[in-house]
Amino acid sequence: MQHRITVLGAGYTGAIAAGRLAKRLRHEDVAITLVNAEPDFVERVRMHQLAVGQDLKPRPFSEMFAGTGVELRLARVTGVDVDRKTVAVTDANGSEELPYDTLVYALGSGWNAQGVPGAAEHTYEIASRPGALRLRERLARLAAGQTVVVVGGGLTGLEAATEIAEARPDLDVALAIRDGLGDWLSPKGRTHLRKVFGKLGITVYEHAAVTGVEADRVATADGKTIPAAVTVWTTGFVVHPIAKATALEVTGTGQIVVDGTMRSVSHPDVYAVGDAAHAIGPGNKPLRMSCASGVPTAWQAADAIAARLTGGKLPDTSLRYFNQCISLGRKDGLIQYVTADDRAVQAVLTGRLAAVYKELVCKGAAWGVANPTLGLPTRRRVPRERAAAGPAVEALG
Repeated sequence: MQHRITVLGAGYTGAIAAGRLAKRLRHEDVAITLVNAEPDFVERVRMHQLAVGQDLKPRPFSEMFAGTGVELRLARVTGVDVDRKTVAVTDANGSEELPYDTLVYALGSGWNAQGVPGAAEHTYEIASRPGALRLRERLARLAAGQTVVVVGGGLTGLEAATEIAEARPDLDVALAIRDGLGDWLSPKGRTHLRKVFGKLGITVYEHAAVTGVEADRVATADGKTIPAAVTVWTTGFVVHPIAKATALEVTGTGQIVVDGTMRSVSHPDVYAVGDAAHAIGPGNKPLRMSCASGVPTAWQAADAIAARLTGGKLPDTSLRYFNQCISLGRKDGLIQYVTADDRAVQAVLTGRLAAVYKELVCKGAAWGVANPTLGLPTRRRVPRERAAAGPAVEALG
């Protein structure tokens, strides 16, 4: 019997975990199924580019996983039963249950309306490809002089505002944020951010938490009303709700509580990676939802699963941060170097060189999906049960 490994979700973390497992384990010993609703990889970190009309390189999974042994199942996950060890899925042919021996939960997160009145009805999100394409179509119909308000001052909000302002200099772009502009950055980082926003003509409403959204305006806690032909909502993410409906131990926000190997603390045959996982990093702080956090958790989970199946050494790599990479349009950027627990230090990289750096990071992240062991040779190892049954042969791959 093959050991059945089912991976839910083929974003950065799920796709990398599936590919890395295929590199670590022999195909005849494990059956790796990757469940995803779409047939191609979505570069989520580029959705602001897609929204302003830029075309992204197609990355079909049929090509990315060709010859790896990973089976792609095109379906939508509708439920998980961790006691029966099954996953409920729905596709064009109906509903089905998939049994598993080991589950990797990588369903990630989506946009979060934060309960603000009118946000769900009147705003556009760029946390998904459908959302970005919807915004793309709307921006294309805007006339010169109309106002686009981006709500949210995190990395996604900064990138969206600058990308729109650069691509459409005929529009009036504004950013409404709860705190100060880039207040988590170093002084040098904040100075550069303000310089770029000024150059692009972006109006910034600081300390202006949005309390309501209508079709043509947003209202803020300080009593302002900001006109908005289009409102783009980037105020954070909420995890997929399926985990919270299971018997898994989860946080109040629905993230799966995991140990240092990304293994569920309540169900040892379940691993969670990326935004779905409540993983603790340096300084005893939870890792933030980001690609920078997600990719290392995918490596950690895949290596831990392979080690436990084959009797190998468990990974003990420390999950830490090095920098925050922010694109500010196609011609400028900001690389804020940080401590291991994600606090800004004085060092920054800015300008065109930072833009090139960020572009290389984005390309590297996509390359990593197709090259989950970073292009290094690996040995596919035999599970302990099979090794005990007879002579073990390792395959170099």
